Amino acid sequence: MSRKRFVIWLSAAAATATVAVGVPVLTSSAASAATPCAAAWSSGAVYTGGMQASYNGDNWTAKWWTQGDTPGGAAGVWSDQGPCSGSSGGGTGGGGGGTGGGSCTYTTWTAGTNYTTGAIVLYPPNGQYYQATHDNPGYDPTISTWFWSPYACSGSSGGGGTGGGGSSGFVVSEAQFDQMFPNRNSFYTYSGLVAALSAYPAFATTGGTTVQKQEAAAFLANVDHETGGLVYITEIDKSGNYCASEPYGCPAGTYAYYGRGPIQLSWNFNYKAAGDALGIDLLDNPSLVETDASTSWKTGLWYWNTQTGPGSMTAHNAMVTGAGFGQTIRAINGSIECNGGNTAEMQDRVNDYQAFVQILGVPAGSNLTC
Repeated sequence: MSRKRFVIWLSAAAATATVAVGVPVLTSSAASAATPCAAAWSSGAVYTGGMQASYNGDNWTAKWWTQGDTPGGAAGVWSDQGPCSGSSGGGTGGGGGGTGGGSCTYTTWTAGTNYTTGAIVLYPPNGQYYQATHDNPGYDPTISTWFWSPYACSGSSGGGGTGGGGSSGFVVSEAQFDQMFPNRNSFYTYSGLVAALSAYPAFATTGGTTVQKQEAAAFLANVDHETGGLVYITEIDKSGNYCASEPYGCPAGTYAYYGRGPIQLSWNFNYKAAGDALGIDLLDNPSLVETDASTSWKTGLWYWNTQTGPGSMTAHNAMVTGAGFGQTIRAINGSIECNGGNTAEMQDRVNDYQAFVQILGVPAGSNLTC
């Protein structure tokens, strides 16, 4: 099957904040075997820069926001602090540790209130807890995801959408995911997708169950089209120069910013914007999108939830407002496929969407084409 390819378009809404990801790293000689172990690393916990967890007998410090990235793994999110022993009963970083061992008695989020990094709040609209990853003047945790990360603590209601697809809370179960992508590359794991969802909590949790499943199906249908059924991690032809003239240049190399991941992230400016939004240095380390499943899925969700491309709205907004699947195509590749540009490619996306909503047991809705 020949790989279908498109260009991700730069949007004026691209994030421009600069994230400092450097963290002092202790050498192994500075750590002693007598150092108490931090709370054990948890794949479901959210960690921000400076927070600690123990894993395989060592303490580790998170360099930036992460969830589901194993200490010592390819993502390079964690710094090894050396051997530890025993248990300290909790993490040492940023506002109480990533596992959130305390009871859920945190203050209720209020718009306009100044919050400092590490603050934990209850967000009333969805009943979930969030931890500030950067100081902010009361930004909405479900919109300003660069400033907030979901936080899990004992006794938490968990919030989220209704009609989940199993223990993951995602409206697509692992069995349904496997049915959608029977020939997928093993790199594109279901667990990686589920871990990435916390970066954009509004995705597939907004509206009723039908809308949530329609959005999930729409995202995965476009992903299916872009990757040939989750077969391709990178574009086949990597000879293209995706190094636009920008002040920050192309530190990873002129030809390093080719298409990667479920929506084939391309160009240095998109790696920069996605990395800034996610708290991951993708400009210097674009290969993370093809070596770490969770990071790869996060870049796809970043574009889906925040970028309008050549369209007038994000793909997320298109699905939750009833604008229809056709507007997701416009946001992704509209200037090429819409308005009669390439009807065959457009129809392939529509066919994928119709097949996926059938698997999820919901109608496709209207306005399927562009």
